[in-house]
Amino acid sequence: MFRYAVIGAGMQGTAAAYDLARFGNAEEIRIADRDPARAEEAARRINRLLGRSLVRPVVLDVRDELAVVDFLRPMDAGISAVPYRFNPLLARAAIEARTSLCDLGGHTPTTWEILAMDEMAREAGISLIPDCGLMPGLGNTLAVYAMRQMDQPRHVRIWCGGLPQRPKGPLGYQLFFNIAGLTAEYTGKAVFLRQGRIVEVEALTEPETITFPPPVGACEAFVTSGGTSTCPWTFQGILETYEEKTVRYPGHLERIRLLADLGFLETDPIEIDGVRVIPREVFHRLVEPRLQFAEDPADMVVLRVTCEGIHQGQPMEITLDLIDFYDPETGFTAMERTTGWHAAVVAGMMARGETPRGAIPLERAVDPERFLAEWSQRGIPIQETIRRPLQVVPL
Repeated sequence: MFRYAVIGAGMQGTAAAYDLARFGNAEEIRIADRDPARAEEAARRINRLLGRSLVRPVVLDVRDELAVVDFLRPMDAGISAVPYRFNPLLARAAIEARTSLCDLGGHTPTTWEILAMDEMAREAGISLIPDCGLMPGLGNTLAVYAMRQMDQPRHVRIWCGGLPQRPKGPLGYQLFFNIAGLTAEYTGKAVFLRQGRIVEVEALTEPETITFPPPVGACEAFVTSGGTSTCPWTFQGILETYEEKTVRYPGHLERIRLLADLGFLETDPIEIDGVRVIPREVFHRLVEPRLQFAEDPADMVVLRVTCEGIHQGQPMEITLDLIDFYDPETGFTAMERTTGWHAAVVAGMMARGETPRGAIPLERAVDPERFLAEWSQRGIPIQETIRRPLQVVPL
């Protein structure tokens, strides 16, 4: 049996701890947060769902590196579910504690900072695996699975989005994770692999229509930053295309573009009546409460991965489709389940010694067949469609 640490008792961290309690062969799980009430509520909620006392709350400030080292040292594996800017600090603490750690990622420069710790992680005998959320995360793992099913994979495309089951509010959108992560996606540039070359593409561009089975229907998809993470570099020389777009209800992109054009997402300070403020921080403060609808938490996640290539001398296309919904029985949203549970599966693999030592990109660190064997226990089906000729196979 294993001991797990979850740092961050918010939405995704709580879901990850719950999954570890159910499927991680856990002897003990400690869920930490700097807010004692949040940590206590997360532990109480999970223990209530389990019907036993397994999860223990801990008060921890991640800025206190010595305290983080002490917290991680007795654990077999840990998950960082805090904002991405803290992940390098936590990675260094994990090396010192000699405890394997994965994180939810979402910010590629931060991922590269962690991957630069590869030699130190190998010397410490641990795995550091960033980007273990939904996208980057689950979508990338499914992409590697699809690639392995053919002799010559050439083109990988991913579409991913979290949506309210009923569009609501001024943006037709509901916030399912930290708003700083959302605005980071909506700004900057995405890194894609196109025609075998690494290219940068502006966020909020290249809109297209994509249709999912009922009850989702027609949606819009557009470029956002961070989803591909390190995959374009990993697969350069293997693939011609690797790209990802975010899925929203029609009309969302136009509204976000308007806000971006008006400067609300900028990070350079401006002065108002002698006070310097950052527009994006003001946007966060104003918008975050208006995108949270506690009275109606019902959401869904859509994820589609396609891989085109050649197998046994013939063209082949594999499509993987996942649609998940809010679970009223446990109260976990689809975003929490698909994000936190991916990290929990990876943490379980780390605890069992099924991941390589060092700081390794997700797409190289996690065996997709082994992952899918674990994922199949979660009750979130993935449909695999093979066109060569057309076959539909439930995973």
